[in-house]
Amino acid sequence: MAGVRGQGRKFDLEDILEKAMFVFWRHGYDGTSVSTLTREMGIGAPSLYAAFGSKEGLFLAVVEHYNNGWGGFMQRVFEEEERASDLIHRLLHEAADAYAHVDCPGGCLIISSATRVSDAGQQVADRLRELRNANIDRLEARIGADVDAGILPAGLDARAVAEFLGAVVQGMSHRARDGATVATLRTVAGMAWDSVRVLLGET
Repeated sequence: MAGVRGQGRKFDLEDILEKAMFVFWRHGYDGTSVSTLTREMGIGAPSLYAAFGSKEGLFLAVVEHYNNGWGGFMQRVFEEEERASDLIHRLLHEAADAYAHVDCPGGCLIISSATRVSDAGQQVADRLRELRNANIDRLEARIGADVDAGILPAGLDARAVAEFLGAVVQGMSHRARDGATVATLRTVAGMAWDSVRVLLGET
């Protein structure tokens, strides 16, 4: 079995990261104890610390795992869409599908798992804030590039549009955590797109 050695045996790294991801996703960083993690992952605490160094180390590995899987739609959208307008449309609608998927705890792990933390978890909260802000910056850059290229209207405030989209997407995540369905979030995505497309000159 490929993976990380622990307690005289190897365990599958992807499998235990998937299990840990769902624990953190459901309960948040501060709300997740090491004992809960080891029980759900099926390993002992010594194996967890040997493989990841700490609960924080495990969580950061989980974030990478999430971004390569459940949360990977955002990276794919940035990579696959050349025009900012296509990127925005797809991002809104894929977020609706991903955040309210029936097989996940709801919302986005990066948005919801460390909104309130103790002092011990502040580094985790700071790291997730950096990731969220980086996505806003990427949106601004893509919108601004299309403005500079004459694809989008001159004078369009790329930062304001990016901030609006960030607020909508993060709000969709929170609504999914409260039980909003895919259909509901698709409606929200459509309304947000209708508002943005006017600014983008897509009407």
